[in-house]
Amino acid sequence: MKITVLSRSASISSTRRIVEAGRARGHRVRVLNPLRVQMHLDGGSQATLFYDRKKLTPTDVVIPRIALSISTYGLAVVNQFGLARVPLVNHAQAIAQSRNKMRALQLLSAHGIDIPATVMARDAAHLKEMVGLVGGVPVLVKLLQGQEKHGVMVCESLQSLEAALEAVLGLGHNLVMQEYVRSTGQDVRVLVVGGEAIACVLRKPRPGRLSHTLNRGARLEALPLSPGHRATAEKVARLVGLEVAAVDILDVQGHPKVFEVNSSPALLEMEAATGLDLATPIIQRAEALVAGAAPVWTAALETPQALPPPPPGRKGAVKVNAPRS
Repeated sequence: MKITVLSRSASISSTRRIVEAGRARGHRVRVLNPLRVQMHLDGGSQATLFYDRKKLTPTDVVIPRIALSISTYGLAVVNQFGLARVPLVNHAQAIAQSRNKMRALQLLSAHGIDIPATVMARDAAHLKEMVGLVGGVPVLVKLLQGQEKHGVMVCESLQSLEAALEAVLGLGHNLVMQEYVRSTGQDVRVLVVGGEAIACVLRKPRPGRLSHTLNRGARLEALPLSPGHRATAEKVARLVGLEVAAVDILDVQGHPKVFEVNSSPALLEMEAATGLDLATPIIQRAEALVAGAAPVWTAALETPQALPPPPPGRKGAVKVNAPRS
C-alpha cells in the first residue's frame, strides 16, 4: 500500500513514528510538506497535484499532520486529496472544526457533552465582568488563533486576568475563558483512533507552572481508561468526525468535562508514558479505510445536528447570548 503523510518534516517525532510503523507493516510511505504541494484547477473533473512542480504519483491513503501555522493552505491540500476520493485519516472539515475551538465547544455542548463553563466576548471589560459565570478565578484563557504553544494561560487573580485580556485582545486575537479546577480536577488526554479510545494519560504541569499544553513541558503519566473517559472521548471524536483525535478532559471528581479536541496529537510523549505503540493503530486504521471501512465522519453526518428542545415549560427558541459580529 502507498501511504502519504502530509507533514512539514519527516524528522518531526510523531511523523517519524508513523513512517516507521507504516514501513514495519510493509507499506511504502512518503512524507510531503503541504506547502510544497501545488494544485492545478481548471474546471475539469480532475484536478492535478504537483510536488515541487513535478506531478504527484497516485497514493492509496493520506495521513494529514497539518501544523496550526499552515492550516489554511494545508487543509486545502487535504481537501483536494479528498475530492479525488483518496481515503483520508482525518478529513479536512473535521480538522478545521476541531481547530475552531469555540465552534467545537458549541457542537459538543449542543449534543450533551459536558464542557467546562465557558464564556466568549470581544471586549476585555465584558470578559472581566463575566468571570463569575465560570466560577471566578483562577480561569483558563485560551486563544482562538495563533500557535498552540502560546495558546493557553491560567490567570489566578482579577488583576492578572485584566492584564492578560488587554494584551491579547489588543493584538487582535479572539479568545474564550473557561473554568479551571486546580485542586480537585485532573487533566486527562485520551487518544482515539478509528472511533475507539486506545490510550489515556494524566497531564501534570511542571513545578511552578500551570500549563495544559504538551509543548510547554507537562509531565505525562499513564492512566487506566475508565468507562467514563472512554465513552466521552469516543463520542466526541465521532461528533467532530476525526479518525485520529486527542480528547482533552478535565476530570472533576470522576465527572469528565471536555475542554479541547486535537487532530494532530503528539505521539512520542504518550508512547513513552504508556509504553504502548500508538503509531501502528493509525496505520491499521489507514489500511481499514483503504479496504472500504466506513469513515468516522460519516457517523458525524448521521448524528442530528439540531439543538436539544427547550426545557419543559418554556416555549420558543433557546436563548443564545452570542457576541456581536
